[in-house]
Formats: sequence, structure tokens, C-alpha cells
Amino acid sequence: MSARITLKNMAFYGYHGCFAGEAAQGQRFFVDVVLHADIGAAAASDALHDTVDYAAVHRVCRELVEGERVKLLETLCARLVRALLEQFPAVERAEVAVRKPAAPIPGVLDYVEVQASADRAGRFHRAGQ
Repeated sequence: MSARITLKNMAFYGYHGCFAGEAAQGQRFFVDVVLHADIGAAAASDALHDTVDYAAVHRVCRELVEGERVKLLETLCARLVRALLEQFPAVERAEVAVRKPAAPIPGVLDYVEVQASADRAGRFHRAGQ
């Protein structure tokens, strides 16, 4: 049985960006994760070890966003996708969106967002597919 497991709008504080001010001050980043997984065993057993542990997914995301600084959201997003596929064998495909509400852009906007997804075979997909 195939399912989508979603963690929406996780908030973390990181220091990502191309500019010195972003590295010095940091800012909040928001992350959405959609995991495609077979939940047949979990539905039958009602046991956490047969599915994806949501708290562990959150921890992986927090460690990456709050960890090593990168310049590009694209890099951060791709690292999140790869880590989720590597650390959760039940996940067949991972989709990640990373939002940066305080992007240093001279204009009014809610946020900048990068989306990436890949399947277990390592194939990246266009956002929304």
C-alpha cells in the first residue's frame, strides 16, 4: 500500500546564503517534506519500526538546516532529499521544499522557495511531478 507522509512548515534557524550578513546573522528557514513510502507492513503491524519515524525525519532536517552552512538553497534542498532517501529505507521517493522568507532581495515578497525531489534510484524529478 503506497502512501504520502507529509511534514509541513518545519521551522529552523540557519546561516545559509551567499552574503556575509546572512552568514553572520542567520535567519529562519521553513521546510516541507513529502515522503512516498509503502505502508502496508505498518498498517498491518501498527508498529513504528515498520514505517517512517516522523520525529527522526524532523531531526534529519534540523541537523542539515542548522548544521553546515551552504550558499545556495538548491544545495540545501538537494542534501535534504539525499539524506532522507539514505536514512529511511522505506522511502521510495522524497520531495523537499525549502523557503527563505528573508532573502536579500530589494523588493517585497513572502519568500523564495526551492523544491527538489528524487526517487530511490537517484533520479531527480521536476518539482510537482
